[in-house]
Amino acid sequence: MTKIVGVRFRNTGKIYYFDPARYKIETGDHVIVETARGVEMGTVVLGPRSVEDEEVVKPLKAVIRVATENDERIAEKNRQKEQEAFQICLDKIARHKLEMKLVEAEYTFDNNKLLFYFTADGRIDFRELVKDLAAVFRTRIELRQIGVRDETKILGGVGICGRSLCCHTFLTEFVPVSIKMAKEQNLSLNPAKISGVCGRLMCCLKNEQETYEYLNSRLPGVGDNVTTPEGLKAVVQSVNVLRQIVKVIVEIDDEKEAREYKVKELKFRPRRRKDVKISAAEMKELAALEDNGGKSKIDDVK
Repeated sequence: MTKIVGVRFRNTGKIYYFDPARYKIETGDHVIVETARGVEMGTVVLGPRSVEDEEVVKPLKAVIRVATENDERIAEKNRQKEQEAFQICLDKIARHKLEMKLVEAEYTFDNNKLLFYFTADGRIDFRELVKDLAAVFRTRIELRQIGVRDETKILGGVGICGRSLCCHTFLTEFVPVSIKMAKEQNLSLNPAKISGVCGRLMCCLKNEQETYEYLNSRLPGVGDNVTTPEGLKAVVQSVNVLRQIVKVIVEIDDEKEAREYKVKELKFRPRRRKDVKISAAEMKELAALEDNGGKSKIDDVK
């Protein structure tokens, strides 16, 4: 077992483990630690505890110190300097006529490095821009291209549900989201209804995917033959996944009649889960909305 504290550098960023050393640390404290980017100040979100050795990446770096009042003042000063750096970088981008959108500027705590996050449609040759920025700020400059999901995670916003975006409030990592999830949940494949602020499929499609897979596995498919409680043969016309109700068509005296039953009242052969079929036209229109949930580039500090 290894004693650790969990430190986060962004409001909804990943949690990294550090050795608490001799310090008495509590949840919510600010601590100074060393990362691959340099010395940083983070917030303790997991108090001192022991975890299995397999969960820790060795060697485990130790906390340098618990943040002092002077450290807090330095961090606040860095936030002000970042705003100035952001405006200067915007001017430099316009001067070099680069097709890129600046999202955020970030100083490391020790001012050893200044990072600029940006989005762009393709690769950008920003070598001259880096030279200009280095001459102005006289520190190491790093320009990091991020995706639209990371951009939205940084900037925040309000989703179609009326709540703050999941990625900006509590979602620590992006997960793969696919069109098949929307199809499995019987949602409209209208891009405007299933895409988020970032223009990709909504992350919340993943939240209920396992539930829908389980509920769908208990239902017959549309067009399947079933037997009703009265012993009548029927054909499934539609299903209500959440209510677990099946609408069937039965034939009585050469007349067809629609009836509804709870799935547990019907007898049918359990179906194997089939791959969701999506037409070529739908796939072409919706392919741009999918996201494979790749590694976030704004939390890479270790």
